[in-house]
Amino acid sequence: MRAVIQRVLRASVRVVDDGSVDPVGRVVGEIAEPGLLVYLGVTHDDGPADVAWTARKVWDLRLLREERSASDIGAPVLVVSQFTLYGDARKGRRPTWQAAAPGPVSEPLYDAFCAELERLGAHVERGVFGADMRVESVNDGPITLLLDSPRP
Repeated sequence: MRAVIQRVLRASVRVVDDGSVDPVGRVVGEIAEPGLLVYLGVTHDDGPADVAWTARKVWDLRLLREERSASDIGAPVLVVSQFTLYGDARKGRRPTWQAAAPGPVSEPLYDAFCAELERLGAHVERGVFGADMRVESVNDGPITLLLDSPRP
């Protein structure tokens, strides 16, 4: 499991509906105060242990101001599914997505990750899995961290 974690002052995600008269889309997830924006990618061999480890790590990382974690102050977390985190662009000009798990595998793990954060005490906002989304954020610091769950 791979997460890109950003410390943000605020963040929102909009879904662009096909055929909508509003090209900007409707807000489906938003945090209006300092917190974390997490882009989450899932690979083929991820499972419940990766979900638990990654959620705990995100919740406890001391990325917020004054070396505090989201768990220390109850900071909100916006989680957006991001299969492109497993894209491979080392060869040619067109990335491959072979390392990204397909939707039937990754969507339940995305949902489980969000649920685990909530179980830990987080206020979680979400994007919509597989949707065409527009993400807006104000990165604070800027702080951006790449996190991979441990491999056995």
